Amino acid sequence: MADSVAEEALGKKIRKRRRAMDMTLQQVAERVGLSIGFLSQVERGTSTPSLASLCNIAEALGTNVDAFIKAPRQSGSVSRPGERESFSLGDVRRTYELLGAGFSGAKLHPTLVRRPPGHVSEIMHNEGEDFVYVLEGCMLLEVGGERHILNKGDSMHFQSHLPHRSATLGSETTLELWVRTQPLFS
Repeated sequence: MADSVAEEALGKKIRKRRRAMDMTLQQVAERVGLSIGFLSQVERGTSTPSLASLCNIAEALGTNVDAFIKAPRQSGSVSRPGERESFSLGDVRRTYELLGAGFSGAKLHPTLVRRPPGHVSEIMHNEGEDFVYVLEGCMLLEVGGERHILNKGDSMHFQSHLPHRSATLGSETTLELWVRTQPLFS
């Protein structure tokens, strides 16, 4: 069962932290490369950021993702279906499962992502590298202005500092394996 963070609760936490840091929406938007309008929607609970964008928002606000959502429990280096906790950032149709706790200093951070038909992410960028492998469904991945359609079995590896976004295509939920070099939780 997915732990869910209510969109409104997430937005309120972000707004509270931003105000505590005495920052404007424009200052945060400039630091994370998101629009002021999108950040405002997140704070009002009408939109949810991707996990990658939430990491960037947290960094811009001088904190980590743990300040906004409860990190899923992970133990050991083996990850088994049915034993992992999944979570969402408000939209319970979009879920994340961290695949293993890793270890101190780990460079790879794998995550399973389920996204509903019609989902379109915001444009994002972050440090490091991303790798995605499509396990189910079909997605559009735009990286650095180039569009790529990825079907079941397709993968892509790219530098994460390039502006990128993704969208589910077709009428089925996608299941994607993402491996990043930027940690999601501290």
